[in-house]
Amino acid sequence: MAKICVVEDEEKVSSFIKKGLAEHNYEVDVAATGEAALKLFDSNDYDLVILDVMLPDMTGIEVCHQLRMDEPQIPVLMLSALGTIDDKVSGLHSGADDYLVKPFHFNELLARIEAMLRRRKLADSDSHVLSFADLRLNTWDKTAERDGKQINLTAKEYSLLELFIKNPNKLLSREHIMERVWGINFDTGTNMVDVYVNYLRNKIQKGFEKKLIHTVIGMGYILKD
Repeated sequence: MAKICVVEDEEKVSSFIKKGLAEHNYEVDVAATGEAALKLFDSNDYDLVILDVMLPDMTGIEVCHQLRMDEPQIPVLMLSALGTIDDKVSGLHSGADDYLVKPFHFNELLARIEAMLRRRKLADSDSHVLSFADLRLNTWDKTAERDGKQINLTAKEYSLLELFIKNPNKLLSREHIMERVWGINFDTGTNMVDVYVNYLRNKIQKGFEKKLIHTVIGMGYILKD
């Protein structure tokens, strides 16, 4: 059951929305002011927020800005009687994902909510997958593949590849790699980093024309396409 927060100061509108959503098995909280909404956001995890632009204590745009600071991924559907292009653009620029002009049909509101929740679910389902070029890394089961071909990695090779793929196009020094992957200060008397980079190269680049891990002589390594 998805949990939705409706931020709307017009009681007739909020009651209409809450009743309709409850009939479709949504759990709904209602806030009549921006301050009340922010308190609800602090103490609850919502799947979606329906936010009126005009509130008695602050604008919905201000509420959306504050929400985005803590919850950048939560879908926000903004409601307003103001329907000009500038109004819509202002609402979307504030961080809203969609904008619906009052008065509206409940079926349209419901359809937009369902579409936004589907997009959120798809985004969440891929959040554990890191990718670069044709290389994909699954942080849940610690597996890797390139162009659909499974790559078997040791624990250290996986950690090294994860470091590279989280820092694409960024030069990583041997000192930085040693500290992040092995958790120890760099020892100039060891070539451990170079050895493991070569191990990793052999596994992710063998049989592929395009090389991904490049050496910057005297400085370190970089993952780039």
